[in-house]
Amino acid sequence: MITVEEARKLLLGLVSPLDSEDVPLAEAAGRVLAEDAAATRDQPPFAASSMDGYALQSAEVERHAMFKVIGEAAAGHRFTGTVRAGQAVRIFTGAPVPEGANFVVIQEDVKRKGDLITITDDPGTKPNIRPAGADFRVGQTISAPRVLRPEDIALLAAMNRPFVRVYRKPVISLISTGDELVMPGGTPGPDQIIASNTFGLKALFEGKGAHVRLLPIARDTHGSLRTALGLAEGSDLVITIGGASVGDHDLVEDVAADLGMERSFYKVRMRPGKPLMAGRLNGRAMVGLPGNPVSAMVCGYIFVLPMVRRMLGLETDVSFQHATLAESLPANGPREHYMRAMVENGRITAFGDQDSSLLSILAQANALLMRPPNDPALDAGTQVFYVPL
Repeated sequence: MITVEEARKLLLGLVSPLDSEDVPLAEAAGRVLAEDAAATRDQPPFAASSMDGYALQSAEVERHAMFKVIGEAAAGHRFTGTVRAGQAVRIFTGAPVPEGANFVVIQEDVKRKGDLITITDDPGTKPNIRPAGADFRVGQTISAPRVLRPEDIALLAAMNRPFVRVYRKPVISLISTGDELVMPGGTPGPDQIIASNTFGLKALFEGKGAHVRLLPIARDTHGSLRTALGLAEGSDLVITIGGASVGDHDLVEDVAADLGMERSFYKVRMRPGKPLMAGRLNGRAMVGLPGNPVSAMVCGYIFVLPMVRRMLGLETDVSFQHATLAESLPANGPREHYMRAMVENGRITAFGDQDSSLLSILAQANALLMRPPNDPALDAGTQVFYVPL
């Protein structure tokens, strides 16, 4: 068996950043920017009023001063003349500031009668003008790589970028294996259970930017497994679930080997998730996850998500955080242990039953508390590391 860190390094070595593609800005949210995106114009592209009021020359701004209104400027409709001494232009928020004006007196500080205005209140010193390029200038960039958030999409739109270059979504094929499995909505026999792993893993990987294909359940025969693996053609990563252990009905490794898989490793010194297998099959990465539901999901977080991030050009480190242990824990065994736990207000509590078949416990958890191999008994108040779920 190899360590968790050794397994992670070997798995990351099986994949590399994918090629990139241009997508419409309206479809770019959540995608990973593949190259820096530069603004094609200044924002704002002109000095713009930040308030409704009157544009005039700052040298004349004082209480009781009077001005003649010579025109109007609205958003999208500039005043084309020039503001001279004793003159003002009615202006609205977002409108270009007219030539000759460099101050906007807000309408609340002005009294108007016909085409004459009088400054009735102290206008202060703030000019109420947003200078050209105050937000960004031509050539200013959004740096890659980054997952594009709604805020980034708004900024790219203002930069006048209708398309952006992003990393292609990794295509992952998920194959559940086992005669005991029936798809949700089916009618299980007396000795069968509902397939759950593929659905949880699909949600996990798609939530991090992958495109996931759910392939038919592979039965415990060589022919069925060969057919399922053949359907994974065109994927960037093939993941089988179950059938990778050492039982008489665990056929994944044998079938994959017959098809030419170059195995990188088998078995990891961790719990849950010991029977993990990985290699390269026909030029693409292949990972064999354990069949126990919690084991499969934990391996998805600890091993597969870093692979997805690498294919998307992102950092691959697992995001460990720390919290204070709320209750004492007994000594850990020789394998790195990822315990389902709950973090609240900086304190973490491990669930009492860590059986790897209990999805209900995983659904309640918001963290995986990491125990190093041979970790001694820990008292409440000890700082520990965890992976957020």
